[in-house]
Amino acid sequence: MMGLLGAGGFAGMWIMGLFGLLILAGVIVLIVWAIRALLPPRSSEPWRSNDPLAQLQLRLARGEITPDVYEELRAHLRD
Repeated sequence: MMGLLGAGGFAGMWIMGLFGLLILAGVIVLIVWAIRALLPPRSSEPWRSNDPLAQLQLRLARGEITPDVYEELRAHLRD
């Protein structure tokens, strides 16, 4: 007789344990993906905004433009 864990029984337990963990991880990934797909996108991210004024403010904050250029472009956008 081989015994309780003979002939690859111990290795089989490891494989089944890892397979169970993979299934659990897959279920968690699927749940997270489904929740993110159902929620509306965040609008608090100004770098993803399509609003030209928000983009202009972001450029000023980054130092890409001077305050004078900002005022000139802002006035142009409001016209």
